Amino acid sequence: MVRSSRELEQAELARIFKALADPNRLAIFMLVRAGGGEGQSLEETARSISQIASRFDLTLSTVSHHIKELRTAGLIRCEKVGQTVYCTPDPRALDAIARFLDETEA
Repeated sequence: MVRSSRELEQAELARIFKALADPNRLAIFMLVRAGGGEGQSLEETARSISQIASRFDLTLSTVSHHIKELRTAGLIRCEKVGQTVYCTPDPRALDAIARFLDETEA
């Protein structure tokens, strides 16, 4: 069965909202979305997993699990630089959420 673009969009949104339904994942996503500050390099604009973990009363392995779930849902991107993994929001997911929230049903 071929799925319509509307069905694919609904499936994407369901994945996103399911991932964000967990309070810890929502808080982590909000922190990643806020970024590490203004700058040109990844290290200046992204949050490392250790920076994220330091903000929560969670083990590093638990934070890593939440990061994995957010990546699977397409909410964040992770990039390894040396020994450090940096996380940034995925603009496609932000766009999908914005489109959903901006839709008005007549």
